[in-house]
Amino acid sequence: MDLSKRTKHRPHQIDPRADAFAPWPKNYLTEQPLDRNRLYDFDYLTLGLTFILVFLGILTIYSATYNPEAGSWLTGYCRKQCIWFGISLVVGSGLFIFHYNFLYQLSYPLYGVGLILLLAVEVAGSQHMGATRWLSIGGINVQPSEFAKLSVILALARYLSNRSLPPPYNLKELLMPIIIVALPTILILKQPDLGTAMLIILISGVIIFIAGITRGTIVTISISALTTAFVGWHFLHDYQRQRILTFINPENDPLGSGYHIAQSKIAIGAGKLFGKGFLKGTQNSLHFLPEQHTDFIFAAYAEQWGFLGTIILLALYFAFLFRALNIAMEARDSFGSYLATGIAAIFFWQVTINIGMVSGLMPVVGIPLPLFSYGGTSMLTSVILISILLNIHYRRKA
Repeated sequence: MDLSKRTKHRPHQIDPRADAFAPWPKNYLTEQPLDRNRLYDFDYLTLGLTFILVFLGILTIYSATYNPEAGSWLTGYCRKQCIWFGISLVVGSGLFIFHYNFLYQLSYPLYGVGLILLLAVEVAGSQHMGATRWLSIGGINVQPSEFAKLSVILALARYLSNRSLPPPYNLKELLMPIIIVALPTILILKQPDLGTAMLIILISGVIIFIAGITRGTIVTISISALTTAFVGWHFLHDYQRQRILTFINPENDPLGSGYHIAQSKIAIGAGKLFGKGFLKGTQNSLHFLPEQHTDFIFAAYAEQWGFLGTIILLALYFAFLFRALNIAMEARDSFGSYLATGIAAIFFWQVTINIGMVSGLMPVVGIPLPLFSYGGTSMLTSVILISILLNIHYRRKA
């Protein structure tokens, strides 16, 4: 490629002189502050979709963990999910006050903190079901790999918005973004958490592809990915290889490694057109469905509300993703655009992988359904991402 034909600067670019350790910028609160006269600029549709998805998720968690002898419905997992959503709203509201370019300043430091937390998991992480993925902080289990998704897209958005040369980029120019993605991915693979590691690679790939890469780079990366997958097969844990083999032929071991997928398919099919009704799912109530309030919550929902309810849920996620992409296109600068694109990619891949996994279209990996599955760290991360989206939309006008 003839680099002499490239222009030196890109439009709507963050000032490259802004340093991560520069003095506190005064304009983060004064530039387009919250104004009651500008309430029409707020994205009420995205906020409304968020509340609907969370409400449906809490109802499904309640039904998936229903115990008629427990008394109040605000007990167990349902109560904890409500508490985490409340905490997430407080954190998200506080984040919305600041201009989102504040995150530009903090992107690299947050990326560093994310790496430190992942290293801390290796040293002092708590183990659950054969994997070491959590840190116990004050009696609360936190999963650093969830925050790693946010820190990676922040670092990528800052780096790509700060490039002096416009796209398309060749492989040499993508060396730093590849390193940004590789470091947390390797640490997450060691936990082991193949699902989240794959998710970070897919999300980062979307951001880099949107930024623009040469055709030769696409071919090189594709060949490298296939080679890595072939070689990496021999480094997978036995249960990870078994999950992939079960995906190819789930009927081979229906009472062993194929049990999760088999029961999930039965639950989804049992819902038929209109579902069995709230609290009437037999796969769910008789506990045939494993992890029915976390990774396999979609199957519990589909059994109760059927094909029609499933279509409504998918339509809600589609509308949410459509709004996220609109926000990315309307962003006032390249940093906001890359950031919103990364957030849209996170939700897209999590929804696609989770539903594909539960439906038997993808191998079983530990990817929750965003805003729906039980999990405090997942809920907090999702609401923070949505708060950033609302922030970018509210301050989209120069």
